[in-house]
Amino acid sequence: MTPPCPKLIPSPSPSTQSLELKQTWLDNPDHGPYLLKLARDTIVSDESPTKALDYAIRAAKSFERFPGTGVELPMSLHMVAAIHCRLGQFDVAIPVLERAIEVVEPGNGLDHALAKYSGYMQLGDTYSMLGQLDQSISCYEAGLMIQIHAFTDSDPKVAETCRYLAEAHVQAMQFEKAKKYCKKTLDIHKQHSPPASPQEATDRRLMALICEALGDSESALEHLVLASMAMIAHGHDAEVAAIDVSIGDIYSSLCRFDEAIFAYQKALTIFNSTKGESHLSVASLFVRLAELYNRTGKSREAKSYADNALRIYLKPQAGASYEEISSGLVEISAVYEAANEPEEAFKVLQRATTILERGGGGEGGRRSGSGSMAGIEAQMGVMFYMVGKYGEARKAFEGAIEKLRGAKSAMFGILLNQMGLACIQLYKIGEAVRLFQEAKVVLEEQYGVYHSDTLAVSSNLAAAYDAMGSVEEAIEILEEILKVREEMLGTANPEVDEERRRLEELLKEAGRARNKKAKSLQILLGSNSLRMKKEVAKRWTGGFSFRL
Repeated sequence: MTPPCPKLIPSPSPSTQSLELKQTWLDNPDHGPYLLKLARDTIVSDESPTKALDYAIRAAKSFERFPGTGVELPMSLHMVAAIHCRLGQFDVAIPVLERAIEVVEPGNGLDHALAKYSGYMQLGDTYSMLGQLDQSISCYEAGLMIQIHAFTDSDPKVAETCRYLAEAHVQAMQFEKAKKYCKKTLDIHKQHSPPASPQEATDRRLMALICEALGDSESALEHLVLASMAMIAHGHDAEVAAIDVSIGDIYSSLCRFDEAIFAYQKALTIFNSTKGESHLSVASLFVRLAELYNRTGKSREAKSYADNALRIYLKPQAGASYEEISSGLVEISAVYEAANEPEEAFKVLQRATTILERGGGGEGGRRSGSGSMAGIEAQMGVMFYMVGKYGEARKAFEGAIEKLRGAKSAMFGILLNQMGLACIQLYKIGEAVRLFQEAKVVLEEQYGVYHSDTLAVSSNLAAAYDAMGSVEEAIEILEEILKVREEMLGTANPEVDEERRRLEELLKEAGRARNKKAKSLQILLGSNSLRMKKEVAKRWTGGFSFRL
């Protein structure tokens, strides 16, 4: 008789083992702190951020299961969000930080209050990275309120947050609010620091920037002079030189050229001794002095300083960024252009382009350099246009537009207009019309229909319509432009007279008078006017001009 086969106990599948192991980790309250430490160590050792993210997420899950009374859960969520930001995943980080803020109750003690404060500040930074400045400022303000409640409104820590808010408002171009927070920072530092402290000097430099933005140059100068005195007292020569540069910039904007030159020369002496004669800071000051001498009509001195700057930018010290070098070369090119040396200006711009291309090898480099490259190409386009090289100008503008097409900025609209003008000179009227149409849409979105640049592009579009024989479209646009200019400038303004003359020419050729009825009535009555075709060359030699 054959003995029965023994029944085998089935071994668990790999997936079952994984689930059991995962459950074991989740059921052990000691694993949360261990995983959090692993995440920190991985970040410090600069290993894979993906591995650190995995540790941090598992730590957060463990703390969710065993929350305890501490702030480990929000800390782990802060770390998860920080790693997402490091990976460029800002949208993913936002809900994580919102959860970190929700799980903390400030009433449970100072640690909880500070954890909530940190959550709001980190969330504000994340919104700022996404360009959402209003949400960013709201988070910073919420953090400030928690901090004031936890300490006092005159605590030095509060001063740092107020300064943070002031800088955020400056970035958002909200200068009155920035001034309020900067003044609060200055008052707190005066209360807790000795007179003329480095902290006070830093606050005054920010306040000077805000005052200058508000048009109060005298107050800005006063703050900068006090900041300079404080830095001199503490032996911070490099900071003194940077402040002198700012002082020179303000004097230059006020056309107080002798005082500006004196400030720049002081800064130049310090930079030469502390940074070396071939440092980019020295080159930057040479450029400022060249621009200043150009403005005062001293082209020879201007060119001399520009030549000195060029020698430094072409042989920079190690560590200089490609964008900083190319930006300096663009500024030098503008000096040569103002000194009536267009060929030299072209050469410098071409060198700037080469340097940017050399520095944009990686994907990040291409993204960061595309805006700078577009600016250089745009400037080259303008210079080609001014010397009558319209084909080269069109090509340069086209390259700049291609790089900026993703960002519908005002500069993008202006470049479309400039390329349209180059096309006009090349008798590519249809292409010019398309460019002016797109430029008009972009500038209306960015500036509004009443802005002078929007009106100038609309005027160019009307001229292009007229040149290709679309007289009715040209008349319609010009009537709208004239209506806006009459409302803004009055009927006796020279610009209004010019637009009226252009409209009357077209109406005369179209065989009708100016229609002053509302547009709705115009549509209701219809139009019996005759469209008159003209040759492009005739319109080009006529009095209907284009606006740069």
